[in-house]
Amino acid sequence: QVQLEESGGGLVQAGGSLRLSCATSGRTFRSYPVGWFRQAPGKEREFVAAINWNGGSTSYADCVKGRFTISRDNAKNTVYLQMNSLKPEDTAVYSCAAARSIGVITAVHEYDYWGQGTQVTVSS
Repeated sequence: QVQLEESGGGLVQAGGSLRLSCATSGRTFRSYPVGWFRQAPGKEREFVAAINWNGGSTSYADCVKGRFTISRDNAKNTVYLQMNSLKPEDTAVYSCAAARSIGVITAVHEYDYWGQGTQVTVSS
């Protein structure tokens, strides 16, 4: 079982930056693709970014390309989401997920483990 814990959320003004972290104690995490998703009130969960097991491949939603960067440090069992030039529409609960799979995974239903999420609020 892989337990994920997100941190780094908070309140920031538009144009600001935040870095989210997704950490786990399980060593198998190092071999799993990881993704970040977000869900705003009244909306469905949406894909944000994903990374393969060694960080060699990544994928981003069009709405965050050029602003967000996903990375991982397998020695620390941690995946990061650096968010720059934040906009009010980025406000949501951000969750990380891990998949018992290979490659870069963008589909919600392909992930097996989920964290509880961390709130990101961007004020205008």
